[in-house]
Amino acid sequence: MTTTAALGTGERTRKDDPGAAPRRRRPGRLRRIGLPYLLLFPALLLELLVHLVPMVIGIVVSFKELTQFYIRDWGTAPWAGLDNYSLAVDFDAPVGEALLSSFLTTCLFTVLSVGLCWLLGAAAAIFMQETFRGRGILRTLFLVPYALPVYAAVITWAFMFQRDNGLVNHVLHDQLGLTDSPPFWLIGDNSFIALLVVSVWKGWPFAFLVIMAGLQNIPKDIYEAAALDGAGVWQQIRRITLPSLRPVNQVLVLVLFLWTFNDFNTPFVLFGEAAPEAADLISIHIYQSSFQTWNFGTGSAMSVLLLLFLLVVTGVYLRLTSRGRKTVDA
Repeated sequence: MTTTAALGTGERTRKDDPGAAPRRRRPGRLRRIGLPYLLLFPALLLELLVHLVPMVIGIVVSFKELTQFYIRDWGTAPWAGLDNYSLAVDFDAPVGEALLSSFLTTCLFTVLSVGLCWLLGAAAAIFMQETFRGRGILRTLFLVPYALPVYAAVITWAFMFQRDNGLVNHVLHDQLGLTDSPPFWLIGDNSFIALLVVSVWKGWPFAFLVIMAGLQNIPKDIYEAAALDGAGVWQQIRRITLPSLRPVNQVLVLVLFLWTFNDFNTPFVLFGEAAPEAADLISIHIYQSSFQTWNFGTGSAMSVLLLLFLLVVTGVYLRLTSRGRKTVDA
């Protein structure tokens, strides 16, 4: 009773005394909700200006007959409707046939590059889990290709793939004698191999870094218990390592797929504006269709079709991998 009376007296005193310090009010619900959006506003603004607005403009251009005659004022270009899309998917016509060939080349290149990057990264990360002298130096060396600027690394490889004075032919032909004559690496069918080598060389350290980080979350007690039960190294990798890395691999493979399928810098720096037919990736093909033939409407339609393909593949992949994770967890 005394405490209640005292509290009541204190409340009346604060109400009656104008000079008393006001009570602090807790932040309202609107303020708590608005703070995250306020912090995200700069990123959302940049995303809008850098990605969304150009994307919308590209979609609009894909429905226009935008050629070199309307570059100065592209808004006056005549409306083409779905003609650009029909031309791009007409695989019996030269434009559609070339696009299909480039698409199949890109799919093969992406599967090989992503698979080799993951395989090399996983093998190196698992090997680096063991403690030995010089492990820190090797980890640093493995990350050098990922740390180098893309242009500097690819230009170096372009010099190494030169036919007459390149390091690759010097080793394969002059020193090892594996070829009858120095092969061409930047033209012809061998250009696909050269592009794949450069892509894997600069991509596998990222897989190594991500998988190595994921391995840190697997308790060593599990491996020790498996070893006591007689499990070998391969059985430990198959039964413990790979299932534990499933969430990491889900994100890693998706990121590598998107980066590799959309890769423009590597073939452009390695071959220039005109890539060989064997290494004609779809990113270079769309660039040539837009900026060399000056047919931006058709090039934009190809870009939109590529975006739709990547969205569908990403959605199917996430659905399948998420269903697989739920089955394993159950």
